[in-house]
Amino acid sequence: MTETQTPEVEPQTGAPATVAGGEELERPGVFSHPLRALREGELGEVRVLLALALIWIFFQFRVEDGIFLSSQNLTNLSLQIAAVGTVSIGITLVLFLGEIDLSVGSVAGFCAATMAVLSVKHGWDPLLAIAAAVLLGAAIGLFQGLVVTFFGIPSFVVTLAGLIAWQGAQLKVLGDTGTINLPFPGRITDIAFTFYSDIVGWVLALIAIAVVVGTSVNTRRKRQAAGLDPGDLRLFLLKVVLVSAAILAAVAVFNADRGVPLAPLIFVTLVVIFAFTMHRARFGRLVYAVGGNEEAARRAGIKTKRVKVAVFTLASSLAAAGGVLLASRLQAVGQDTAGGDFLLLAIAGPVVAGVSLFGGRGTIWAALLGALVMGSISNGMDLLELDSPTKFIITGGVLLAAVILDATTKRKSATAGR
Repeated sequence: MTETQTPEVEPQTGAPATVAGGEELERPGVFSHPLRALREGELGEVRVLLALALIWIFFQFRVEDGIFLSSQNLTNLSLQIAAVGTVSIGITLVLFLGEIDLSVGSVAGFCAATMAVLSVKHGWDPLLAIAAAVLLGAAIGLFQGLVVTFFGIPSFVVTLAGLIAWQGAQLKVLGDTGTINLPFPGRITDIAFTFYSDIVGWVLALIAIAVVVGTSVNTRRKRQAAGLDPGDLRLFLLKVVLVSAAILAAVAVFNADRGVPLAPLIFVTLVVIFAFTMHRARFGRLVYAVGGNEEAARRAGIKTKRVKVAVFTLASSLAAAGGVLLASRLQAVGQDTAGGDFLLLAIAGPVVAGVSLFGGRGTIWAALLGALVMGSISNGMDLLELDSPTKFIITGGVLLAAVILDATTKRKSATAGR
């Protein structure tokens, strides 16, 4: 098999979509065994949404005056998760390979510091400074990817070294002052403080719904034309209705406050772009194939090293973009920018949302859902005024629970023969 003949994989799981001879695997309907489907990970997104609903209900009753679900707090929540969610997209890509990148927090801080120094101290145009920061992130990811692949060093070790080194570089770039304030208003800070009018929000909602319906129908038709099972029609209609309702509800919440914010819009757009790349483009199939079984992918003619280097480059680029969004919201870059629990939240989000640590399973949408879950927990704990040690303990416990669930799901799926 040549490189262009990539193995056919199921986009959400990375598991083979067909058995030998081209006969499609017969699976029980989701509606006939909903509890088993939830346990074995077939309805992973539904499981995350149920958990998110429970988290919101809990904090709504626990937070004083029930302000957790107010339009103002939900808008603030969307602004808070934009940066860490953008970084989580890159983490998700790396997890698809069965690898890990522990340096994304330090990369985000270092690139944000570089952007601030170029813009404020050296007078660069803010857009050029942002572009330089993202390119710096790409260069870092390229370097780390090459070290991992061509020297055969575990990504855990390489990126752990990067975590320390790029944090030192961040302190070096900031210099003696330690903190650089960004002009407000200004092109960089405007990213986090730009809100669109109600009319623009509804127009964006209609466009998003049209895209959801169009792509969903097109995918179903293509599967039917290829002789594949398009899936349960009821589940298909339910997903379209729920996603459309979620879009309309989100815009209504934003419009009840200050309007649709730009920063979360950038984050969601990146999620859509990478979701399309992973599920429609050849690159996505290569990533899933390498993550599912690297040796099999190599024997199939896939240049696995190139795929890995590309993924690490994208991950660090997205980390740099996340750093820019974080600096925009904070209106400054300091020694602790992207520090604290930033890395933990970026990694925990996708894992909580069902991305396997063992590679080859999950979707890019996990970055969005995971950011919502972890961001909601963090936001709720802030509103409850919990101290930092308690917050770290709870966040770590959530991550551990997600890893245990992932391992259990993998074992049950293996037992079931999937």
